[in-house]
Amino acid sequence: MSDEHGTPDDPPGTRGPRPEPLRFFGTTWVERDNGYALRRAGVAAGALVAVVVSCLVLRFAYQGLEIADIGTFVSVLVVGMFAICSALAFGHTWESFRKHPDPERQSSLRGLLAIGFVGSLAAYFVRSLTEAPGEGLYRSEYETARAEHARRASRRTGNPSKKRRRA
Repeated sequence: MSDEHGTPDDPPGTRGPRPEPLRFFGTTWVERDNGYALRRAGVAAGALVAVVVSCLVLRFAYQGLEIADIGTFVSVLVVGMFAICSALAFGHTWESFRKHPDPERQSSLRGLLAIGFVGSLAAYFVRSLTEAPGEGLYRSEYETARAEHARRASRRTGNPSKKRRRA
């Protein structure tokens, strides 16, 4: 509401549910306009570059372990840990594009997701090839909210006190 005039800030005809903005996309995912395809390509390229750089950093870390000569067992343990955590992080991130994650579970998996950051980045890359990451979830919620709003608004067709009574 505008403080000066007591009128709604919304322009006429824009009442109802509003789409949730997505990271890097804002609300362009609704109509897929204003550079949506370019943003999606940029997100995919950025995520792929981040995956490659992350793998290089992990490679340098592994080389550091090799130089330290810590032994085969620990080297296999570290590689296995990153591989398993990355796979779990990929699955968790991919699932979060379909439904909202449980906040308690999210906080308990924070360490695993941090270790498996390559998997999260890979999921972001793969998902951005088909749609904005999280778009399907937000689109279904938005469509449901719009349908509900239209259903509620269509019921209110006039002043009920002026309704004619049947004789």
